[in-house]
Amino acid sequence: MTKVFKGLEDVSSFKNAVVTIGTFDGVHSGHRKLLQFLRNASSEINGESVAITFWPHPRMVLHPEDDSLRLLNTIDEKIALLEKEGIDNVIILPFTPKFSKMNYADFVREILVDKLHTTLLIVGHDHHFGKNREGSLKELEELSGIYDFKLIEVRPRLVDDIPVSSSKIRTFLLEGDVQSAFSSLGYYYNVSGTVVNGDKIGRELGFPTANIEPEEKYKQLPEDGIYAVRVLIRDEIYGGMASIGFRPTINGQQRVFEVNVFDFDQNIYGEKITVYFLAKLRNQIKFANLLQLAQQMNVDKVQSIGILNNLQ
Repeated sequence: MTKVFKGLEDVSSFKNAVVTIGTFDGVHSGHRKLLQFLRNASSEINGESVAITFWPHPRMVLHPEDDSLRLLNTIDEKIALLEKEGIDNVIILPFTPKFSKMNYADFVREILVDKLHTTLLIVGHDHHFGKNREGSLKELEELSGIYDFKLIEVRPRLVDDIPVSSSKIRTFLLEGDVQSAFSSLGYYYNVSGTVVNGDKIGRELGFPTANIEPEEKYKQLPEDGIYAVRVLIRDEIYGGMASIGFRPTINGQQRVFEVNVFDFDQNIYGEKITVYFLAKLRNQIKFANLLQLAQQMNVDKVQSIGILNNLQ
């Protein structure tokens, strides 16, 4: 079972610590390649695997005035994904203004060497760390010789000859390309949130929807549009279709995230549900009237059911 440490206070030295460091937003297939390498390397030397990550995200601390940052995971989602990878220890380092000023040499000496007694450090191909991201593989190679730990660089995982990255996955989502996001993540991108009251227009059209308020405002939503989805409610999975956007047919003034769950008719107001994005069906369209919208929603449902059936 993975041990999770929120800070270094309760951390003692690990047995033959094999360590990696990263933001790990999305814990995508490239991250998992590195984490698998971490697990295998620690097993070979009868050691303990240690993944170090940071919270809040550094940009939240360094640029608090910038509200544009969107992430693939909440901190709880990231921890759950790291635990799923079977890492022995996960350390969440609080990223503070003071911590941001620590240079890379001090980070290596004080945390990796003095605190964790790192035996082997495994990093990705583009790893940078320390104040202003001044530390790189070159500096780590020099410090590994000084402090007597081994260093291994893991090459990136490629999808269609392009390195998998969190920023690229965010771009896929902003383009509505949730299938490419799936290829890079290795799982269907999902958003969890609380079901809140809406204006009940979907019910009037014969398609009752659950309006969802995402858990965190920084959680990345896909591009506005209509999507085939799966929905997790009370530990059960249902098919459905989701809408993200301003609902132009009713001249909506607020961006809304809502889902119509197939074959489901229970009161779930105030409950947490999770929506998994399978495929984008279309953009939002301004129809002449609600009848035309309802007719299109019937078409959307048929298409969604076809996609869901093909995944089974």
